[in-house]
Amino acid sequence: MPLDAKALGTALREDLTLHSTLCRREAGAFQAAVRGPGEVVVACTQEQRLFGELGQQTEGAVAPVRFVNIRETGGWSRDAREATPKIAALLAMARLPEPPPVPTVTYRSGGRALVIGPVDAAERAAALVSDVLDVTVFATGPGQAGGAQARRFPVLGGRLRQITGWLGAFEIRWTADNPIDLDLCTRCNACVAACPENAIGLDYQIDLDACTGHRACVKACQVAGAIDFQREAEEQTERFDLVLDLRAADATPTFVQHALPQGYFRWDGRDPGVLLRLRDMVGEFEKPRFFQYKQKLCAHSRNEQIGCRACVDICSAEAIRSEPARQQIQVNPHLCVGCGACTTVCPTGALTYAYPAVPDLGQRLRTVLSTYLAAGGKAPVLLLHSQDAGQAMVDELGRAAQLKLAHGVPASVIPVPLWHSASTGIDLWLSAIAWGARQVAVLTTGAEAPQYLDGLRAQMDVAQTLLQGLGYTGTHLHLLQARTAQDLDALLRPLAAQRPAVPAVTARHAAVGEKRSTLDMALDHLIAHTPLAAAQQPEAIALPAGASPLGSVVVNADRCTLCMSCVGACPASALLDNPQAPQLRFVEKNCVQCGLCVQTCPEDALSLVPRLLLGPARAETRVINATKPWHCVRCHKPFGTLKAIEAMLGRLSGHPMFQGEALERLKMCGDCRVIDLYSASGETKVTDL
Repeated sequence: MPLDAKALGTALREDLTLHSTLCRREAGAFQAAVRGPGEVVVACTQEQRLFGELGQQTEGAVAPVRFVNIRETGGWSRDAREATPKIAALLAMARLPEPPPVPTVTYRSGGRALVIGPVDAAERAAALVSDVLDVTVFATGPGQAGGAQARRFPVLGGRLRQITGWLGAFEIRWTADNPIDLDLCTRCNACVAACPENAIGLDYQIDLDACTGHRACVKACQVAGAIDFQREAEEQTERFDLVLDLRAADATPTFVQHALPQGYFRWDGRDPGVLLRLRDMVGEFEKPRFFQYKQKLCAHSRNEQIGCRACVDICSAEAIRSEPARQQIQVNPHLCVGCGACTTVCPTGALTYAYPAVPDLGQRLRTVLSTYLAAGGKAPVLLLHSQDAGQAMVDELGRAAQLKLAHGVPASVIPVPLWHSASTGIDLWLSAIAWGARQVAVLTTGAEAPQYLDGLRAQMDVAQTLLQGLGYTGTHLHLLQARTAQDLDALLRPLAAQRPAVPAVTARHAAVGEKRSTLDMALDHLIAHTPLAAAQQPEAIALPAGASPLGSVVVNADRCTLCMSCVGACPASALLDNPQAPQLRFVEKNCVQCGLCVQTCPEDALSLVPRLLLGPARAETRVINATKPWHCVRCHKPFGTLKAIEAMLGRLSGHPMFQGEALERLKMCGDCRVIDLYSASGETKVTDL
């Protein structure tokens, strides 16, 4: 790699000594470094295991060690001689402090496993793991040859109804509706031989559609007594820690979600790695709790009306369910796989990503971009990718470039690993453009759920529409779909050649924990530095419907009665009443376009308008509907609104209970209505005050 220690030192603002053969010859320099007080960054990941062991064996080693790959990501590329700013940015990112630890989710597995499938294949698979697992077989048919003569494992049979749960807590429900009790069956095959209809298979279950009721099998099984046609079908339940499913994925509806639960494995009988992972799933395991939820910000429901359900719809693990009675959603942390897609589509920030948190990820992106630009880099492109499949693809591309088989990662493209490629959204993308990125590209590798891709595209459409509406020409956001390193190579080269317009001044704001605040700061900077002249700036930018977290509410004044149901339903304080006058007021900056007001309105008088209103009016409170107050016909005190009372009178005028004096009382305030009612009854003499 063409490395320039002086240039890197200037970019990082310190003197650097270059150790270019550190893997072997200069290992002593590494040992000397870890004995010092400061942090140590090893700019290579090939020998990460070696350095980790060497650091542990070095006496007096106290310095924390971090690793960063500058080889495949920058040094092994046809642009390597121009990659110094990118390498400096990657080193600066590696030197950032580790994010604070997050709460964890615990799984406990005792190794009790259920193998589901044809009895012959299930028993063979069970034999491969039974030395470490306590295995039970659920037979779904005889398979090619049926089960072995010697029964080595408990066997269940019947109609499998449902499997729910996760590692250490799977619940299996089935109906034991077959006359043969597999616990009593000795596999002597006497029933199979006795049945003239061949209705009994070598899974020792009876095909009741083929059976004509001659009961020869019962006579043949008198010694074991395993066959009883009078036995009632019973639904049974049992718990297991692990499930190995040998049935074809397209033929079984056990789990239909894209992200399968921890501890559930599908196996086609070919990949031994599945069994190796299954064997390792005994003991206590922890994973990060990937999300934080603030119910008070949630726009999912109010008064059992459903508004926003973006997180429920996008979750590929079915870990999020709607609970309108509790005015919230419920996230199951044991099913959550940490993709973060729910947090990016959440318009309010009620769901936030915690691994890492947005402020930590924002600091990482700001550091990368500021270091790159300070080192003389031009037109940076952020390549956001997953830290497993995406990182592997980037590494493969770098190796291909080193062998002259590919161009490699361009010098202006800075790879940034994430836990999952779907874990960033419009707030961080627009902030990155404000911080100096020319483009932001999100890499997907084919392992992502289809709804993730739809969600990413929808958010990119909104962000790109905003940028273009503000006069920033070109394409700034890209969803890269690559299956191979060659695909990625072909996608990256055109990006490096593009020069979309960006703000002339880089932003100084930091990403914060409140999503709307981060988004607002990014928008404020982009608006303030728009290349459009004042006369060219539109009043508002229309945005794509459905995915926009920004917009207005339009009121049909002819239908609205100012009942203020929408005010009570609004979770973001965008809709407000006026205690001094019958007015409906609106703060557009607060609106998250959740639709709760539309769903709640009894008059169907409201509609959403996705847009970004430019100028100070966006943050100002404005009246969007008003009417005159209704005055009591008896005491002339104002109560209610003119339109609401007139609408009520119109609807009840034909009702037999509201005729004559009863209808007239509807025009009175609550106090006068009581007075008039008692006066008319003659029970109480009331003196008007």
